[in-house]
Amino acid sequence: MNLLYGIGFAAALLIALLMTPLVKSFAFKVGAVDAPNHRKVHSRIMPRLGGLAIYIAFIGAYFMVSPAIDTLKADVVFGLLVGGSIVVLVGALDDRFDLSPKLKLLGQVLAASVVVYSGVVIDLVNVPFGDTTISLTWVAYPLTIFWIVGVTNAINLIDGLDGLSAGVSGIATCTILVLALMMGNTTVILLCVVLLGSIAGFLFYNFHPAKIFMGDSGALFLGFSLATLSVLGFKQATVVSLLVPIMILGVPLSDTFFAIIRRWVNKKPISVADKNHLHHCLLQMGFSHRTTVLIIYGIAFVFGTSAVLLSYISEQEALWGAVLLIVILLCILVLGAEVIGIISKTKKPVLQFLNKIRAKTMQLSARSRMTK
Repeated sequence: MNLLYGIGFAAALLIALLMTPLVKSFAFKVGAVDAPNHRKVHSRIMPRLGGLAIYIAFIGAYFMVSPAIDTLKADVVFGLLVGGSIVVLVGALDDRFDLSPKLKLLGQVLAASVVVYSGVVIDLVNVPFGDTTISLTWVAYPLTIFWIVGVTNAINLIDGLDGLSAGVSGIATCTILVLALMMGNTTVILLCVVLLGSIAGFLFYNFHPAKIFMGDSGALFLGFSLATLSVLGFKQATVVSLLVPIMILGVPLSDTFFAIIRRWVNKKPISVADKNHLHHCLLQMGFSHRTTVLIIYGIAFVFGTSAVLLSYISEQEALWGAVLLIVILLCILVLGAEVIGIISKTKKPVLQFLNKIRAKTMQLSARSRMTK
C-alpha cells in the first residue's frame, strides 16, 4: 500500500512538472493573464490558470493509482472530484473573464452542495467533559457548506505572493495526511498524497520568482480540496477536536478573520480590498519577498504541528491539556497580530496594556531599590 501511495505522489509530481509549461503557454494564448496594479506585488504581466496543471495532475495521478486500492470510499471521492471540477471551471473562467463575485460564490456553493450530497457533513458533536452527544440534524448541511465556501475563499485571499498559497496549502495537506495516517483513513491518505504531489510539481514554477500564477482556478481548487479533506475524520468529534481543522488552516483563516476585524475597526466595507494582509505587513516591515513567504511557511508549520498535537491530546481525553494548548496559541496569535500591525498600525490594546504593566512593574522595582 505504501508503494502505491509513493507511486501516486510521484505520478502527480511528474504530471504537474510536465503540464505547467503547457498551461503557461495556453494561458498566454487565451489571454488569461494578470496585469500589475497598485495592489499587486509583481511588476510584469504574468500568466494565470496554473490551477489547471494542479487539477490535471491530481485527477491523472488519482485514476492511475485508485484501481489498485479497493478500500476507497466512493462517495467521498465523488464529492471531491465533481465539486473540485466545478470550482476549477469557475476559477478558470474567472482567470480569463473576471466573473462577478456573485457568480463565483454561486459556483462555490454548488460545489460545496455536491460534497454535502455525497455524505461529507459535520453531523455530530460530542460535548467535552461529559458523554452528551448533540445531533446537528439539518444544521449540519448549511454549516458544512459555510465551512467549505469559507476555506475556499480564505486560500484565495492569501494568494498574494509567489508560492504563498501553494506552499501553505502543501503544509496543510501534509498535516491532514499525518492525521489520516494516524486514523488509517485510506481514502484521505491517497487524496492527500496526489494533491501534495500536484502542489509540489507546480511550486517548482511558482516559487519566487514565479513563472506562472495559480490564479483563481488553483486557489479555489486547493481551498475547496483542503476544506473537504479537513472535515473527514472530524464528522463526529468533541468541541475541542473540531478545532483541529481550523488549526490546520490557521494561516488563511486567521488572515481572513483579521481582515474582517481590520475593516470593521477602520470603518471600511468588508468587501473593500487592501494591502494589510499578513504578507503585506511583513513586506512593509522590510522582509524580502522570499523571506516573507518562508516566514509564513513557518507559521503554517506551527499551526499544523499544533493541530496534530491537539488531535493526539483529544484522543487521549486530556482535555485540559488541549484547552491549555489552544489558549497559548491564541495568545501568541493575538500578540503577533498586534506586533506586525495586521489589524491597526496604531490601535494595539493588548501590547499597550502589557507595556503599562511593564512600566508599573519597573516603577515599583525602582521604588523598592530606593527604600533599601
